[in-house]
Amino acid sequence: MKRNAILIGLLAAACGGGNKQAVTTSDLGPSSSPSSPAQVEAATRPADPNFGFRKQYENPGGMWMPAQMTLPQHVDTFKKMGVPMSAEVLSDPLSHPLAAIVSLGGCTASFVSPDGLIVTNHHCVQGSLLYNSSKGGGKNPGEKPAVNLVENGFLAKTRGEEILASPSQRVMVVQSYKDITKEMRDGLDKIKDPIKRKDESEKRYKQQIAACEKDRPWLRCSVSGFFRGGQYQLIEMLEIKDVRLVYVPHRAVGNYGGEIDNWAWPRHTGDFAFYRAYVGKDGKPAEHSPDNIPFKPQHWLKVTTAGLKSGDFVMVTGYPGMTSRTETASEIQHDVEWFLPYYIQFMEEKYKLAESHLGDNSDTAVKATTMKQSVQNGIEKYQGILEGLKKSDILERKADLDKRVKEWAAQPGNEAHKAAIEKQEQILAAKFRTARVDFEQKYTFGGSKLLTTSLSLTRWAEERTKKDMDRKPGYQERDLPRATAGAKSFARLFDRTLDRESFRMQLLRATQLPEADRPWLAALLDVKKGTKIDEALIDKTLDGWYKATTLEDEKLRIELLTKGTTKQIKASKDPFIKAAQRIWATYKAVEKKDDAKAGELLLVTPSYVEGMKAVLGGALAPDANGTLRITYGTVKSFKPDSKSADDWAFTTASQILPKNSGKEPFDAPAKQTALITSKKFGPYADLALGGDLPIDFLSDLDITGGNSGSPTLNDKGELVGLAFDGTKEGLASDVLFNTKTTRTIHVDARYMIWQMDAVDGADHLVKEMGLQPQL
Repeated sequence: MKRNAILIGLLAAACGGGNKQAVTTSDLGPSSSPSSPAQVEAATRPADPNFGFRKQYENPGGMWMPAQMTLPQHVDTFKKMGVPMSAEVLSDPLSHPLAAIVSLGGCTASFVSPDGLIVTNHHCVQGSLLYNSSKGGGKNPGEKPAVNLVENGFLAKTRGEEILASPSQRVMVVQSYKDITKEMRDGLDKIKDPIKRKDESEKRYKQQIAACEKDRPWLRCSVSGFFRGGQYQLIEMLEIKDVRLVYVPHRAVGNYGGEIDNWAWPRHTGDFAFYRAYVGKDGKPAEHSPDNIPFKPQHWLKVTTAGLKSGDFVMVTGYPGMTSRTETASEIQHDVEWFLPYYIQFMEEKYKLAESHLGDNSDTAVKATTMKQSVQNGIEKYQGILEGLKKSDILERKADLDKRVKEWAAQPGNEAHKAAIEKQEQILAAKFRTARVDFEQKYTFGGSKLLTTSLSLTRWAEERTKKDMDRKPGYQERDLPRATAGAKSFARLFDRTLDRESFRMQLLRATQLPEADRPWLAALLDVKKGTKIDEALIDKTLDGWYKATTLEDEKLRIELLTKGTTKQIKASKDPFIKAAQRIWATYKAVEKKDDAKAGELLLVTPSYVEGMKAVLGGALAPDANGTLRITYGTVKSFKPDSKSADDWAFTTASQILPKNSGKEPFDAPAKQTALITSKKFGPYADLALGGDLPIDFLSDLDITGGNSGSPTLNDKGELVGLAFDGTKEGLASDVLFNTKTTRTIHVDARYMIWQMDAVDGADHLVKEMGLQPQL
């Protein structure tokens, strides 16, 4: 024990006094003991009556709705873990800390200052970096120099230097929740025609939104379904339209390790970035303007550098996108046998395409790099899900759960549920039979941004002739500002070379279908039925289309979007718009078929989930659907008792040096590596890690896509990090949670603040978050 006390003193002196938190022998890490941190802590940790429970805790998983946090299981677990706040505090999404969490549309973020400063992941702002990058060159008079923010990052030293993220970027702030299950479901079973039933559900959806948004243009309301249509909520959100880029570290920090380290541990990635929300002078959302002022949120998170240790309580709140835990065994079996292998092969083709253009001119290369990163992320995710389903017992567990649900449905009194579940299986079997043809048709019609734009313009023109409440969702007047913003972002994000090659790839894939299964392909390419469609014909056709298209003209696109008529669309000479007209009847026929299927499923899918609830004792979190959720657990590695540094719950800055080759993706900035070499970590160092700087850490939390950027909170509700990834071993938990294999990777707040303070000179932002720069 004396040796440990001496080491504490030496370490404190070496790092300038160390953290101001209490230091004990339990803080000693890998450099001070041959034992693992967990073994040292078990022997020397300060009195903590709840540590034993947290250490043995096996997370059962669950992305819980706020209202579910009053369930006895959560209240009891929080008490046993020694969490100061009650789980019931998290049942109110309009109070702290949940009210500080916002959606970016595909990612999560949180307010961290009273002046609208928002923190999220580095990879969540790639679209904004791309939008604000330019090829330039600066060689000719008046020509701006090239700007590559994707590579170099960005820092606004003043608020006047903060730049528009993109016209389409939004920050969504929840204002209220209301259960509308009765309004959405009552009487649907009396409508016999499935298409009319689907239409009635859609009508109710639009009515709820219209009433919610009436005379309140600053709100964006949505209707979200839970438990596969068994429950519905009306959600009001403030839609902030002026979102500005504030600070993003260099690519070699924010994406350190790149594709090699993706979905892997150990990790040394600084995946964080900052936006700011701006509103009009009246405090309400407004279009981008230099006159706008920073938004003043009612709630924001306190950022702390106090840090965490293995076994500590943590939780993540955010907007997870999609899981499939309430799907049937047959759906999961279909994914394993057909969909996942097929989709992975499709993505691998896209990856090779993007990779082949990395050496093109700077503009295409930048966009190809972003595309490659996105596709690679998807490939590894779905490979991980497939491998996890094959190698684990998840399929057996899912089959057993499916069997229990059907046994429940067979019990007296559950006859209606039994019939519904049988009907669901029939609908699914029909869907599986046409899966390949449906896939190739969908991805061909979506194969070019110019074609999807043409289809969208055709739809807008058609819907514009109807009364607003009779239009399809997504094409009402409320949707036009978003569509216009997207049209304005189009030019910065579009690349003709990549678009043509992506479309070509998909057309060639479609030719592999039997001709009888793809009559739409001849119509799309404007050739007679029976014509041999080969590579030469496709190349000749695309050469002509891309040469003649006018859709890259922003003024024209917006004119057709906002005022275009069906007559104008049909008279257009643009080859992509003409192609859209040729497949429009097929497009609508597919839509009608899908509507009939959706109308059938409206009545039957809730029964299967009711059965799941029954056999699981009522404690079932609904599948992720882009709405606010809470997941909690502990800081935990795969092997807490291992003596190998690769198995510990934290990575450190010193581990970057031997890993750093100087070549992408292991090419940390020179200033950063110099500070790491000299161990200038100041108060951000952690004595439990031998006086080193923590970079990333692991937990046993349950997250998925959409959780990116979610704040990681300690037991006081303070921000201690950001969730940014999972490990490949646990990806199959999207289907059925596996506590043994599932881990979430977080960037540590101490690394974030150190990078801002010591490396990038973002002291003003550190101060804005209520902290004092130390280096």
